Amino acid sequence: MRNKKYYLYVDSQERTLLLQSLVELKNVLIQQGRYTDCFNEFIFRVKKAPVKKVKVDKETSECMI
Repeated sequence: MRNKKYYLYVDSQERTLLLQSLVELKNVLIQQGRYTDCFNEFIFRVKKAPVKKVKVDKETSECMI
């Protein structure tokens, strides 16, 4: 069975908040002596994700790609 892909559209502030939260969670795991490999990979993926301009219709709040 093939893995399903999910796409997440965030603005620059949400992206910054997401990265900060992931780093904080990683730091908590380090303090607990647990592995952080999956968080490292996820942080790199979020950081390297391409930026795509999306129009948002303010009346209906829908994204138009």
